[in-house]
Amino acid sequence: MAAQNDVQLTVIKEHDNPNQNEVPEEDFDYSQRAQWLRAGILGANDGLVTTASLMMGVGAVQKDVNAMILVGFAALFAGACSMAIGEFVSVYSQLDIELAQIKRENTIRGQNHEEQGEEDKKEGLPNPFLAAIASAVAFSLGGIIPILAAGFISNHKVRMAVVVAAVSLALFVFGGVGAVLGRTPAVRSCARVLIGGWMAMAITFGLTKLIGSAGMEM
Repeated sequence: MAAQNDVQLTVIKEHDNPNQNEVPEEDFDYSQRAQWLRAGILGANDGLVTTASLMMGVGAVQKDVNAMILVGFAALFAGACSMAIGEFVSVYSQLDIELAQIKRENTIRGQNHEEQGEEDKKEGLPNPFLAAIASAVAFSLGGIIPILAAGFISNHKVRMAVVVAAVSLALFVFGGVGAVLGRTPAVRSCARVLIGGWMAMAITFGLTKLIGSAGMEM
């Protein structure tokens, strides 16, 4: 009877807590998200800031909307290719290092564990092709925002203001998403991303304006 009661109590506890085998949220290792989070957020942020800064630089000396849009698309295409190639090379180098480490460990452990060890560890290895595609897509998604913001506004001053506003909003969202997924302070993350983006646009605008004015005087 005592054994039967123990079994019944165990069944009741499992029924009351069906998620007891799940990993508690506070014990989750958020560093596991670091690789794809870095590629996604960094790519989108780079695409946004790079494209917007170049468009602001052109807007400092050119009022033509077509010139700004053309430069924006050129920045988007060039940046997406650069990000994809850079991420591919970086992740492929990491893959080579991890594969070499697996072979060294298997050699030390002996031939009996070699095949099983390789299969288990290769499941968690990074994929250079997926990383390259993810970086290019993320950069493109970020870079298209200032292009869309500027494409439908004819007035030069209004267009510049709308680009800054759209980019600021997107930077705020990117910073917030990164903070939520990585479980980092949201205010600090958003402020860091916003200030960095504003500085890049302001410096590009100011220097281009200065060089353009000097060139016109000559």
